Amino acid sequence: MDVELRHARLVIAIATARSISKAAARLDLPQPALSNQLRRIERQLGGEIFARSHLGVVPTPLGERLIPMFIDLARSGDALLAEATAATTDTLLIGNVEWTPPALREAITASLPAVDVRTETVDPADAMDALREGRLNLALVPRVLTGPLNEAGQVPLSTAVVVNEPVWLALPIGHRLSGPEPVDAARARSLSWVRYARGHWFQGIEEEAFAALAGDTSASAHRVGGHHEAMSWVRDAGMAALTIPTGATKDVELVPVADARTCELLLAWRSEAISPTVLHRLLESVRRYYCVYASTIASYWSWMADHPEQFREVEQYLPRRCRQRSVSR
Repeated sequence: MDVELRHARLVIAIATARSISKAAARLDLPQPALSNQLRRIERQLGGEIFARSHLGVVPTPLGERLIPMFIDLARSGDALLAEATAATTDTLLIGNVEWTPPALREAITASLPAVDVRTETVDPADAMDALREGRLNLALVPRVLTGPLNEAGQVPLSTAVVVNEPVWLALPIGHRLSGPEPVDAARARSLSWVRYARGHWFQGIEEEAFAALAGDTSASAHRVGGHHEAMSWVRDAGMAALTIPTGATKDVELVPVADARTCELLLAWRSEAISPTVLHRLLESVRRYYCVYASTIASYWSWMADHPEQFREVEQYLPRRCRQRSVSR
């Protein structure tokens, strides 16, 4: 019997679960069938890989040497299969929370012309489950939504940082605090605020930033259900709101905040399910799109130009003078 990719998966499942019965349940196999397969693998390899103890099933000295090799075999096999199928990938389902600009889909489609790219604005609370269940291939999500990525028994997910966005202040156009200088706590306390609803994904980030900037974490005229509603209150009611740049609209002014908190935007996918070639093209197309979008917000683009060290992931898409300044620092 030759050692195959499926054998590697069986051994890894047992090592992760530390139990034959739990591993069998996760693999949707009868326990006797898994035990028989393990014995055949051990006979082929010339020794026991696992031993029973009061802690459950634990690796033997041989197992401790071989299990890392099985893990490498599984990873290499998955990568090979993903790369081999990349050319025949017909459709990519990509989720995004809150809202999805048409230009984002256009940017992704341009980078993968042979693939049918379909985008979907998803419920933030459902994004990670949609990936694990195969309803999405990839998703753009803030880190706060990801939680533990690879808990035992779950489909493993991987992530890459697209950009680290600052939490800034949205103000009505022409507001007295508008300008390039960061707003500090002393000036922020005079503002009338609109806040995010409890349970909204951004609310925890906003609460931390708001407490540092304005002190009173309970003061608000209204709590909104999303970024665009917040911006409408800024525009129409003269309120102030905290937001990330991708949450702002063109009819408000975005102003930097002193010692701003940040929010990481991630690209998430099922581990080993996307070929490295496709993944690289897609990730870079999203980063490039982010900078194109940022360049439409004059105050934010100017800030990125002056502080490229805060935007390492997208630095190559900043103006050349910015990259040179960053290297010289």
